[in-house]
Amino acid sequence: MCGRLSQYRGVHEFVAALSMPNALVNNAGDQPLELYNAAPSTQLALFHEESGMLHADRVRWGWRPHWARDHATPINARVEKVAHDPFFKEIWPHRAIIAIDNWFEWVYEGGPKKQPYLIRRKDHAPILCAAIGQYPRYEKEPDEHDGFVIITADSEGGMVDLHDRRPVTLSPELAREWIDPYTPKERAEQMLLQQREPCDVFEWFKVDMAVGNVKNQGSELIEPI
Repeated sequence: MCGRLSQYRGVHEFVAALSMPNALVNNAGDQPLELYNAAPSTQLALFHEESGMLHADRVRWGWRPHWARDHATPINARVEKVAHDPFFKEIWPHRAIIAIDNWFEWVYEGGPKKQPYLIRRKDHAPILCAAIGQYPRYEKEPDEHDGFVIITADSEGGMVDLHDRRPVTLSPELAREWIDPYTPKERAEQMLLQQREPCDVFEWFKVDMAVGNVKNQGSELIEPI
């Protein structure tokens, strides 16, 4: 999975997709997020559950432990080893959902530049991606080390032609179970490995080269060409 995605709907639309009756603690704002071309280090709306409430916070995309100062800041974690990787040990228990509208991949098709593609659900519903991170805890101030990573898995079918990795996405039912603090760690790992959504729920199409410049943020970037 590349490092670019869209999160342009409002928090309440993403909450509706999760179908959670819990009270919402919304620190991400009520207006549409309008992030059509979000890159790593962007503050994105991240959802997690704490004290029986659903929390929406703006959290930086990308995280590394405080002791790994000379290490690059990962934005993704591989599903095959994340549960047992010492690098992510600190945040593995802190499960979250990053709800997005789509993500982008770039494919070499023989031209001078790679062609960008947009990937979204066929039903246009929000994509509920499994994530782990360090994020604001209830009644505590945000920390400079807050951040999250998206868990990724091997692509399948035609999506392999775009990229060999893709986000681990979950149905609303499994997404609710994933962020439930009482879900055992073993069960959480099982969901990632065995119950993620298949690639055939997605569609993809070419978009304008302008998406290659992160300064471009208009809604025209998600239109097919």
